[in-house]
Amino acid sequence: MRPTQFPYGGQAVMEGVMMRGLRQATVAVRRPDGTIMLQDRQLDAARRVRWARIPILRGIQLLGDALVIGMWALTFSANATADTDQPPLTRRQTIGLIALSLLFSIALFFVVPLVVASGLARLLGWGILAREALEGGLRLAIFVGYLLLIRRSREIRRVFGYHGAEHKAVNAYEAGAPLTVEAVRSFTVIHPRCGTSFVLVVLLISVVLFVVLGHLPFWARLISRVALVPLIAGIAYELLRFAARHYRQAWVRAFVAPTLWLQQLTTAPPDDAMIEVAILALTRVLAADGVELAGQAIDGRPVPLVA
Repeated sequence: MRPTQFPYGGQAVMEGVMMRGLRQATVAVRRPDGTIMLQDRQLDAARRVRWARIPILRGIQLLGDALVIGMWALTFSANATADTDQPPLTRRQTIGLIALSLLFSIALFFVVPLVVASGLARLLGWGILAREALEGGLRLAIFVGYLLLIRRSREIRRVFGYHGAEHKAVNAYEAGAPLTVEAVRSFTVIHPRCGTSFVLVVLLISVVLFVVLGHLPFWARLISRVALVPLIAGIAYELLRFAARHYRQAWVRAFVAPTLWLQQLTTAPPDDAMIEVAILALTRVLAADGVELAGQAIDGRPVPLVA
């Protein structure tokens, strides 16, 4: 990636892709009739720039933005693919869904491993190090098992195809390649800033941090599993940011290799229709940021600049 580039990225949604730029997020969804439906969301660029100057905190702020924008994109894609005209979620409903999602994730990946590992360690008479190692191993096993389980769904496999299309489009842009289906098709579905890698790094950092706190009583360790998640997320973001900037160095590639391998569980080779959707979403956020590249045509057709 060129040093002056903004780190564009996004996420896959149902039959579509959401891309996020500095000033705008755009979600593009393939409707049942084959047409592509788009929706834009304006972002507070000044606020994002201010937060971007503060290490650790910028990762926490980005995570919060990702949750809010991601919920908006998922809701839009669900309505578009269902071909219904349901009203959008209210602010209160959105906050409620985000809170429930966070609580479920923290309970599944942090609280459950803590309770199980603590109980087994007490039963078997294990020490702190063995108990924390077991907890970390359970956390990773739950995460990988969860990914393997949801991959069995045909609908989720299509989402993973759009995830691959998102990565291909971003990789092509960062390489300076034309944003055409033919050019984007040749790029890899793996990207070092992927959310899957982010979650794995969060889980690995938590193992180290919670070993340090292993001497605390159970109730204090339980609180720490919830209270320290934002801090761990901020540290994970800084590590991934560093890895993306120095990815050409061999030792960095070796360090992040496990996170890239895991992406094979959450990405799939996209078809050309998926790639086209990803390109449309990306070019719209590039246009909103004034990037000249966004004005090009896709396979001879003009890029739509309005919804």
